[in-house]
Amino acid sequence: MANIGEVFGAASAVVKGMGITLKEMMSPTVTENYPDEPAKLQERYRGAHELQRDANGLEKCVACFLCAVACPANCIYIEAAENTEQTRISGGERYAKVYNIDYSRCIFCGFCVEACPTDAITHGHKFEVGSYNTSTLVMRKEQMLVQIPVGAKPPVIAESSEASAH
Repeated sequence: MANIGEVFGAASAVVKGMGITLKEMMSPTVTENYPDEPAKLQERYRGAHELQRDANGLEKCVACFLCAVACPANCIYIEAAENTEQTRISGGERYAKVYNIDYSRCIFCGFCVEACPTDAITHGHKFEVGSYNTSTLVMRKEQMLVQIPVGAKPPVIAESSEASAH
C-alpha cells in the first residue's frame, strides 16, 4: 500500500504541472514574422563566423592555426603567408592567405572562437547558411571578413611582378 504522504505528493505535483500548463495556455502567443521582419536573436547566438579587423583596418588573424587545432570537426583550413614591408595584411609577422570553413562539417561549438589569441574569429548573427549544394557551404576568407572600419586605411597590397609586367 502506498503511503498517504506519497499520494498527496504525487497529486500536488500533478496540480502544480497543470497550473503551469494553464498559465502558459492563457499567455499571448509570440509569433515572429520571419522572413518579412528580421529575426530576433539573442546576443550570445552562435551564427556564421566573422573574421575581425583591428582599428587600422588590418586583419587580426596571424595564422597561428590554434582555431584549426581546437576544431573537433576539422572544418577549418588555413594557409599562412609572411607579411612584408611592401605588403602588410595583418599586424603580426604572418597572415592567413587562405582561411576556409566548411559549414557542411561545422558544429558551431565555439572552440575556434575560444582558442583564438587575437580575437580574430567570432560568431556573428548571420544564420542563413543552408544550401542544397555542399560546395557552396565552404566559406572563404573574403566572405567572412568584416568591412574596413570608417576612417581606417585599407591594407597596403603591393602589385605582383607578373601584374606589373603586363
